[in-house]
Amino acid sequence: MYELAIGAIIAALIFDFVNGFNDAANSVATVIGTRVLKPIHAVILSAIANFAGPFIFGVAVAMTISKGIINPEDVTIYMILGGLSAAITWGAVCTHFGLPISNSHALIGGLIGAGIAGVGIENLILDGMTKTLTGIIVSPLGGMAIGFLFAGIIVTVFASKPPKKVNYSFGKLQLISSAWFALTHGANDGQKVMGIIVLILFSEGLITEVTDVPLWVILAAASAIALGTFFGGYKVIKTLGMKIANL
Repeated sequence: MYELAIGAIIAALIFDFVNGFNDAANSVATVIGTRVLKPIHAVILSAIANFAGPFIFGVAVAMTISKGIINPEDVTIYMILGGLSAAITWGAVCTHFGLPISNSHALIGGLIGAGIAGVGIENLILDGMTKTLTGIIVSPLGGMAIGFLFAGIIVTVFASKPPKKVNYSFGKLQLISSAWFALTHGANDGQKVMGIIVLILFSEGLITEVTDVPLWVILAAASAIALGTFFGGYKVIKTLGMKIANL
């Protein structure tokens, strides 16, 4: 029976790799689009920051995924494999076409869909699901509103400043913001896969309770998302950095 657990863990790490390949590259699109960094340097920066994220911010998100959406007692290995397969397929298709989607949202959707198929919608944990879905909806809208506000303030304040000086200063600041974005991405998205792996281990009786994330799980998930970032995402980088707006 351990073969299924091993296969599911491998599938989770593949998803994490695809997430890094697609999602994590978004954090450095602007520094590439504005030519502050060369693509390879930007990808290396993002990969390192993504790896470090969960070690700095902890594993609270992993706990939400592992026991906040579906009761771990109700989860089966087949439900997890179904949810992972859906998320991996969707992420791979969108990456192929250069679409900047969120793979972690696909993972949550796949897990919820598998939960509904496996135990029924009435057995999902309403509070955890509400918190998770609220974050998915509010995140892009909040980012858009705050981005509009900050950009308006910056343009107003610095409109009369010498362009060369402004570009130099903001180029340096972009390095910090991109590294921070990648750091928090690794801390948040990387933890979702950690939560899935914890569920796999629990469902197969390899751990007896869902109270923490083993160190090897943190290392494996952080490495997978970092490697995915390092090896790919150039279509998405090009889309975000060069096609959405003239930077």
